[in-house]
Amino acid sequence: RPPEDEEEVVEVGWQEKLFSQFEVDLYLNESACQTPLDWQYREEIQKLEKLGGRKNCRIFTYTDHDRFTNLEELCQKVTDLDHEVPSYLVERMANVRRRRQDRRPVEASSLKTKIITWEPSEEFIKNNHIINTPVQTMYIMGDLGPYGKLGHKEYENVLCTIKVDGNGVITVKPDFTGSKGAYRIELDGDKREVWEYTIENASAQVKPEEEEREQRVLRDLYGRHRDYLSGLVGSDFEMPLPGTLRLFMNGEIVSAQGYEYDNLYVHFFLELPNQWSSSPFQQLSGVTQTCATKKVGWENVAYFCYPFTVDLFYTQEDEDSLPQWPVLYFEVLSLDFWQRYRVEGYGSLVLPASPGVHMLTIPTWRPVELGTVAEMRRFFIGGSPELEDLTYIRVPSTFKGKHLSRFGFRTATTGSVTFRLCCLQQSKAFLEKSALRQHMQSVLDRLGGFSQQSSVYNVLEAFQRARRRMQEARESLPQDLINTSASTV
Repeated sequence: RPPEDEEEVVEVGWQEKLFSQFEVDLYLNESACQTPLDWQYREEIQKLEKLGGRKNCRIFTYTDHDRFTNLEELCQKVTDLDHEVPSYLVERMANVRRRRQDRRPVEASSLKTKIITWEPSEEFIKNNHIINTPVQTMYIMGDLGPYGKLGHKEYENVLCTIKVDGNGVITVKPDFTGSKGAYRIELDGDKREVWEYTIENASAQVKPEEEEREQRVLRDLYGRHRDYLSGLVGSDFEMPLPGTLRLFMNGEIVSAQGYEYDNLYVHFFLELPNQWSSSPFQQLSGVTQTCATKKVGWENVAYFCYPFTVDLFYTQEDEDSLPQWPVLYFEVLSLDFWQRYRVEGYGSLVLPASPGVHMLTIPTWRPVELGTVAEMRRFFIGGSPELEDLTYIRVPSTFKGKHLSRFGFRTATTGSVTFRLCCLQQSKAFLEKSALRQHMQSVLDRLGGFSQQSSVYNVLEAFQRARRRMQEARESLPQDLINTSASTV
C-alpha cells in the first residue's frame, strides 16, 4: 500500500501539456532538442524550474503534437495476439496518419476535365483509400515507477485516451468513473503493485442562460440552412389543375429469371388509356441492356437494374366513371453470339393504384407451334412466333367487339420479370379531402388517391360477370318456362 503522499489529484484541460520527470530530464539536455517543438518544451520547462518546478508528480500528458502520439497510432495492433504478423493492408495503412490529413478541395472545373486519374501516385492512393476524418488525440499518462525512481519509460502507463474528430464527437476511453468503482492497474514485478485511479468530468456545468443562447444560435443556423436549401429548390411548387391527378413513378426492371436462353434484354412500352396524357418529351418506351445470366439456386437470373421514369396526368371528365390505369407491356428476348434473337416471353403490368413502393414479379408466356420443326428452327436459326401487336397480351387496342376469342392460340409458360415501382400521386383533391370530408364531389375524391381502386375494380368486374351469366342463362331458357314462372309469381 503506497504512503499517503503518493495520492495525487490533477485537473487536466484539453490539450494541456503536463511534463513528466523523463521529459524534464530529456529537454533540459540541450543536445536532445532537435525539432522546434523540443526547443519550445525546453523553454517551458526552464520557466517552470524558475517558478519552483512542476506541480504534478506522477500524472502527466501527451498532446496531439507529441512524438508519443504518432508512435502510439503507428504501432497499434489489429489483434491481441502476441506474435501478430501484420497483413499487407496493415503495412500499407501504417504509414498513413489518419489525423490532420490535408486534402485540397476539388474544384468543379477540374471534375469536367479530369474525372479519372489514369496514373495515380502512391500518395494519392493512400489518401483516397482511408477514412479521412481529422482527429485530435490526447493521452493522460501515469508514471507508476517505484517511490523515488520516477522518469523511467518502462513505468509509463496510459490512464485515459481522449479523441475529438472533425464532426465534434468526443471519445473518452475508458469512460468517466461515475458510480462505478475505480480502475485498477496491476504492475509486473516482485511487489505486484496495484494502482487505482478514477476519472471525473471537471468541466463546469452550462448555465441555463448560456444553454438557451446556444440553442438560439443553433436555431438561427438551421433556419439559415433551410432558407438556403429552399432558395436552391425554389418556392414555386407545381400543382395540377382541379380534377387532375398527377402520377409520377420511378421504376426499375430488377431482374428476369427462369428463361431458356442466355443474354436477355427487355423491350417495354407504356399504353395510356383515354383521359391520360404525358408531356411531349416523356419517353413511354425503352430497351434494357443485354445481360448475361448467373446461376442462383435452381434458376438462371439476369440482373438488369434498369431505371426508368414516368410522369403522367389524368384529367377527369365524367364524375361517375372509374379511370382506367396505364398498362406496361413488355417482351423478353435473347441474343446469342451469332446474333440470333429469340422471343422468350410476353407480359403486362397494370401500374399500381396506390402510392408507395411495390415489388412485382410478373410471369410471362410465349406463342408456340405444334411439332418439332418449329423448335428445331428456334434452336438452330433463331426466331420464333411473335406478336405483331404487343397489346394482344391483354385486350388489343384495335378490338371494338364485345367478345374476344383466343381459341386455338397455343402458348407456353416461360420465366418471370421482377419490377420495383415507386409511385407518387399528386392532386388538389387530396387537399380538399380533409375540408370536404362529409361531401365528396367526384370519384376522384371518393377514392382518395385510388388506394382502394383495385378492390373496387374487382367488385365491379365480378358484378358484371355475374350479370352477364344471369342474362345468358335467362336467354337460354325456354320461353314458355319463363312465362309460366312469371305467372306463378
